[in-house]
Amino acid sequence: MSENQNLLAEQRRALILDEVRKRGGVRVNELTRKLNVSDMTIRRDLDALARQGVVEKVHGGAVPVVDASTHEPGFEAKSTMELGAKEEIARAAAVMAVPGSAIALSGGTTTFALARHLVDVPGLTVVTNSVRVADVFHDAQRPQASGGLRPGAATVVLTGGVRTPSDSLVGPVADRAIGSLHFDLLFLGVHGISVEAGLSTPNLAEAETNRRLVRAARRVVVVADHTKWGTVGLSSFASLDQVDTFVTDAGLPAGVRQEIEEQLPGLVVAGGAVDE
Repeated sequence: MSENQNLLAEQRRALILDEVRKRGGVRVNELTRKLNVSDMTIRRDLDALARQGVVEKVHGGAVPVVDASTHEPGFEAKSTMELGAKEEIARAAAVMAVPGSAIALSGGTTTFALARHLVDVPGLTVVTNSVRVADVFHDAQRPQASGGLRPGAATVVLTGGVRTPSDSLVGPVADRAIGSLHFDLLFLGVHGISVEAGLSTPNLAEAETNRRLVRAARRVVVVADHTKWGTVGLSSFASLDQVDTFVTDAGLPAGVRQEIEEQLPGLVVAGGAVDE
């Protein structure tokens, strides 16, 4: 192979790596069209990038290798990040909760923000595996000065289980509790989301509990700020085709929005346009 060909290969791989990091994953067939090279060439490029430790090959493509794959920040650490975006997402998602319905909220700081907007929705039955989310509803049920409960007070079911750094309850106890239930709507917080890896988390037990939540729901709404796009955790627990609506903030790049619109039935950009 000539020096010029080597240079071209390095340039092509740099472009591929940029696409992987920007989009959270790429498909081989997309890269062959974009770069006008053969399937075999792209696969060799992905092999080379995988050997360098900068991408991870998955079926049909590749996803980025990131430090976040196995690191799970605690609730307090995450609660200081993207506060404005989480509040906008919470307001936009709260209108989807129908009075008198059964809903579920997973763990996470975005679902915690959402819970504060749901306490006034009347007649909800709320299932959660989040200690923090349960506390929001329990506090709302405390008698007011007038002696009655706050209007809209919900019935809350806390799953039980082993507590994670993000104050979620996971493991066999939580899995069995969720497996016997059915929800009209699931509000799901995620550690990471991408086209190739889907929804992911660094915690293996939490991944299984989240799988149970997704299976038990008639409709799945992912609530996640723009920084979660392209992050890939250790364990994937759902693909994008299992998501009905993705609620995010206006920080998500326009190119990524278009890609999500091609993958999902509904995209809500809080503070921006709504596409469904």
